[in-house]
Amino acid sequence: MGNIELLLGDITRDYGVDAIVNAANSSLLGGGGVDGAIHRAAGPELLEECRTLKGCPTGGAKTTRAYRLPCKYVIHTVGPVWHGGGQHEAALLKDCYHNSMTRALEAGARSVAFPSVSTGVYHYPVDQAAAIALKTVRDFWNAHASSFERILFVLFDERTLAAYKKAYEDLN
Repeated sequence: MGNIELLLGDITRDYGVDAIVNAANSSLLGGGGVDGAIHRAAGPELLEECRTLKGCPTGGAKTTRAYRLPCKYVIHTVGPVWHGGGQHEAALLKDCYHNSMTRALEAGARSVAFPSVSTGVYHYPVDQAAAIALKTVRDFWNAHASSFERILFVLFDERTLAAYKKAYEDLN
């Protein structure tokens, strides 16, 4: 497996990837945080296409064109809202990353940038989310090594980046 890259930044910027993952809500019609930033950067055409998708369940993922974003695809995934933990929430978060990688594979995207799903307004603890995200993506990449060239986690703040760096070290 190639290295997973951990970066501090804005996922709507040009990182030379084929697809970015959107931490969406179940309506897929835009919201705050990463979701709002992606919708603003992509332009109104993204919202128009998302309206045709009829939402997405928690843990699921759906693909759209990227419109004005510097990539080909946006993969929308709906993370779980944190209600205190338990296997159910962890399994749903794992599904977000696994299903997003599956959608990327289906689209032929060889490089993908992820945000930290569910750790903003959904309040999933960043340290736990980072461990789930990195292990799930690494395991998927290992199983489909010839299909991917580059995986990035583009993280919004220093605290989240530090949690992902620690989880990455613990994983390796």
